[in-house]
Amino acid sequence: MTGHDIIVIGASAGGVEALMRIAAELPGNLAASVFVAVHLPSGVKSALPDILNRAGPLPAAHPVDGEEIEPARIYVAPPDHHLLVEPGRVRVARGPRENGLRPAADPLFRSAAAAYGGRVVAVVLTGNLDDGTAGMRTVVEAGGVGVAQDPAEALYPGMPTSAIAAGVVRHVTPIAGVAPLLRHLAGLSAHGAGPVQPLAVQEAAIAAMDADALASDDRPGEPSPFACPECGGVLFGLDEGGSPRFRCRVGHAYGPDSLLTHQAYQVEAALWTAYRALKERAALCRSIARRSAERGQAQLAETYREQARDADEKSLSLHHAIAAGLGRAQIPGPTVDDADALADDGAQRLRGIARGGE
Repeated sequence: MTGHDIIVIGASAGGVEALMRIAAELPGNLAASVFVAVHLPSGVKSALPDILNRAGPLPAAHPVDGEEIEPARIYVAPPDHHLLVEPGRVRVARGPRENGLRPAADPLFRSAAAAYGGRVVAVVLTGNLDDGTAGMRTVVEAGGVGVAQDPAEALYPGMPTSAIAAGVVRHVTPIAGVAPLLRHLAGLSAHGAGPVQPLAVQEAAIAAMDADALASDDRPGEPSPFACPECGGVLFGLDEGGSPRFRCRVGHAYGPDSLLTHQAYQVEAALWTAYRALKERAALCRSIARRSAERGQAQLAETYREQARDADEKSLSLHHAIAAGLGRAQIPGPTVDDADALADDGAQRLRGIARGGE
């Protein structure tokens, strides 16, 4: 029987060092293929394949779209592209961002589960927020195995903490134990595969920029009162085992913590826009007031000075709000004991909407 020969790994901040530790301890004859999605800014050149090639014996590279899958290789997501898995081949696509990210762990995990079911091992390493949690749930439901780096030693514990709190992790291990565990799992027969949900297949197709999937009017979940932070479209709420997710009509997707964070970015951007508009209004009013005074229009000049003072007072209030951090993104706490932070008031509100409440 085939072993757990498809290993998918998601990481963000601090992930390069963690991946180097893992690559150094994986054997050159590993009976599995490894796929890695690390959050990187778009428009940058990634040196991660070169770093992993120097770290251990497995060859690592950015794959090309449609490349055949081979064992004992590390496939690294190129910047600004999702890395996806289909039966026998790798897909590289600029599909909709998930959790505001491309590449992201969720589409990689989900596509692997849709293609290989119980043969998949999904690993979440150091990183902020909740990318990887929804995808790992799909892997586990299809009979695969969920692994998380111990949040207590992760440089940024948000991603593993989120997966653990969602109840989709079978193994929690320090980074030193990840490679031995993967070697062990690769040698075990994969069994107990569950059915791959049609939703997972549909979402994998969306990430791959499949024209039919993107054009379909069929969107799972119920419309929520929230707008997509990226395109402004309606977000459809889904509730998977008590864990909410949101996806808009064109495919952008968010977990609850990622959505809260991107909403916070929007709030701050709106505050800065309003602050700038008020400062410009005050400057324009003062300019008109000066010109009115030069023409001997004293009453009109005073009217514009009053409007300038009013705009300055309002801009000062916004200045205080920005300085105080109104809208600032809140990152989950530093240890697994802080998993309850994932269910703060905002997250609870989002969960209620996903379940059709409120």
